[in-house]
Amino acid sequence: MSVTTTLSKFGLTKLFDQIYKDPEPNLVKLIDWADRFSNGLYPGQRAVIRQAIEDPENAFYPYVRHIINDIDPEVMKTVAVNFFINANLTSGPIQNKLREKYNCNIPWAILLDPTSACNLHCIGCWAAEYGNKLNLSFEEIDDIIRQGKELGVYMYIYTGGEPMVRKKDLIRICEKHDDCIFLAFTNGILIDEEFADEMLRVKNFVPAISLEGFGEATDSRRGPGVYEKVLKAMEILHERKLIYGLSCCYTSMNYDSITSEEYWDMMIEKGAYFVWYFHYMPVGNDASPELLPDPEQRETVYHRIRDYRSRKPLFAMDFQNDAEFVGGCIAGGRNYFHINANGDADPCVFIHYSDSNIREKSLLDILRSPLFMAYHDAQPFNENMLQPCPMLENPEKLREIIEKTGAKSTDLQSPETAEHLCSKCDSYASCWAPKAEELWEARKAEKAVGSQEGRESC
Repeated sequence: MSVTTTLSKFGLTKLFDQIYKDPEPNLVKLIDWADRFSNGLYPGQRAVIRQAIEDPENAFYPYVRHIINDIDPEVMKTVAVNFFINANLTSGPIQNKLREKYNCNIPWAILLDPTSACNLHCIGCWAAEYGNKLNLSFEEIDDIIRQGKELGVYMYIYTGGEPMVRKKDLIRICEKHDDCIFLAFTNGILIDEEFADEMLRVKNFVPAISLEGFGEATDSRRGPGVYEKVLKAMEILHERKLIYGLSCCYTSMNYDSITSEEYWDMMIEKGAYFVWYFHYMPVGNDASPELLPDPEQRETVYHRIRDYRSRKPLFAMDFQNDAEFVGGCIAGGRNYFHINANGDADPCVFIHYSDSNIREKSLLDILRSPLFMAYHDAQPFNENMLQPCPMLENPEKLREIIEKTGAKSTDLQSPETAEHLCSKCDSYASCWAPKAEELWEARKAEKAVGSQEGRESC
């Protein structure tokens, strides 16, 4: 560990001690600290955070106070050090050096499935295709993280299956790798008082709980009573001052309610700190293409989320419509890749094809495999950032990649050919393209006006 890193961590923890003693003046010092130690990284993000801290009229001014007042101070300090220093300031130079050395993608985060088992069987869920017999051993998860840290990766995200089926192992991993951040996409119903107490103890585990809308929508997809159990889990987490958020998949059936103002206000009222919005993907032989939003429905989601973000205190990402902020597709190791419960390395959590397995290759070798290099060489898959995905909006690109690399389906229960998967996206892609072009041109014009105004103000 470098002297600079050690001083950064020490300075941040001491600064948080000051914030909790006297928040208002010391919050400004926090962003001053970030500017000092950022090495010029993320200037736009830091400017946004500074405005949220200093401007009472800013929509996120109360959000900053929510973080300070409603998160346990020791949890907040641990997450701040592990996320801002380890997963960003420290890891960035390591990853950039390796990208240059090996001419391949090096991820910021690794997604992995501890198990394919799940205590629910939700309609339209691709994870259910895997069955319930596959597991990564504790030793394999540990080794993934060990190798990952050598690549500068300190952010790990659990998917599944239901990761909480392995809750004891997940806590053990948090203990062993206490310098990392672990986020889990979970249905939430296995979060009880005992597990929340364990989260409070280890301090580096964050759940993102899946919801499909209000009670009727959630229960119709996930099962009777699930909505109330999720609300109970959120109550338990809030009582212990833990960080948690929501994960919402929007479809042609639920897009209106799940992006309604009433729904956003409910999430804020329940104390959520973030929400991830995911576009439905027709993955798996039994997937339902009719659940794909049509262009007008997707446009509605696009406008609503951007509107709410401008005036409501909740951090939100719309992963299919926010690609402009990350430069397009982030899969294939560019920002992340996925390891399933069989050890297969998929380029994306939604694209289940692989030419590598962790039981046969190192993580670096996987990132240099033909499949992952095909991603590396082809990204971005479209200059229009509202058409980022090689499957959903550019299915011809995924067909080409799979044919070129010979990657095989990783669905052991019901293998799906790339042609079958992409054929479900062809019509969607062609229908969305004109609307995507219209919205993207409007967005470029909007940014051009903002840039001109910025220059004039200088």
